[in-house]
Amino acid sequence: MPRLRTTPPTRKAAPSAARSLFVISIVARLPVPMLSIGLLVHAERITGSFAAAGVVAAVFAAALGAGGPLLARTAHPKVIGIGESGLDYYYEHAPKEVQAQVFRAHIEAARTSGLPLIVHTRDADRDTIAILTEAMASGPFIGVIHCYSSSPELAWRALELGLYLGIGGILTFRRSDELRATVRELPLERLLLETDAPYLAPEPFRGKRNEPAYVARVAARLAEIKGISVAEVERATTANFFRLFGKAQAPDAGPCG
Repeated sequence: MPRLRTTPPTRKAAPSAARSLFVISIVARLPVPMLSIGLLVHAERITGSFAAAGVVAAVFAAALGAGGPLLARTAHPKVIGIGESGLDYYYEHAPKEVQAQVFRAHIEAARTSGLPLIVHTRDADRDTIAILTEAMASGPFIGVIHCYSSSPELAWRALELGLYLGIGGILTFRRSDELRATVRELPLERLLLETDAPYLAPEPFRGKRNEPAYVARVAARLAEIKGISVAEVERATTANFFRLFGKAQAPDAGPCG
């Protein structure tokens, strides 16, 4: 799971290739009372930027409780989402049962606050689907599968649950044919563009430090896959962003769409 970054902050779920608006995902290793302060400062200072609040399973499993520290942060006008949070069986920095506990606490915080949940999943599709399905049956919540790049089953189940899918630089990688085949069939109105900066830079920048500007490369590849114009991708994914992250306000540059 990502750790706290202050310079530069992690930027996710950028809504369009034409805008520099982005979400800074706050996943902190600070003591709970200090949660996310550093990156909230970035969000406050950077026009068109917002934050999502989350905590790392390996550090805060015992402290989360019913999600109180997360809910306290949602009152901030720049905090528009919860997460990222989920299951990571690749690194497994915390036991699986602890990851599940913390994931459920984030889901509850998203449900209670009404803010979208940003879901992290790696090598854990089956358990991620099971937890999301169980949680949705207990009460609805909204969210997005961050940096979707895994099984078609996860994509279609997420859509059935009403979630969105974040598409990043992996879509452009040479060996991502299966991912491109899946994305080709997914409805454009449920897709977001994102960077996962500073990681996963798209081609031809793969292996270098990623940045939000490179989301234009992802938009271009998505347009090619869908057989539509880049402008259509920009309009749709920008509208999708503001539909999902309803607390966000569009920049003064004008209405999206």
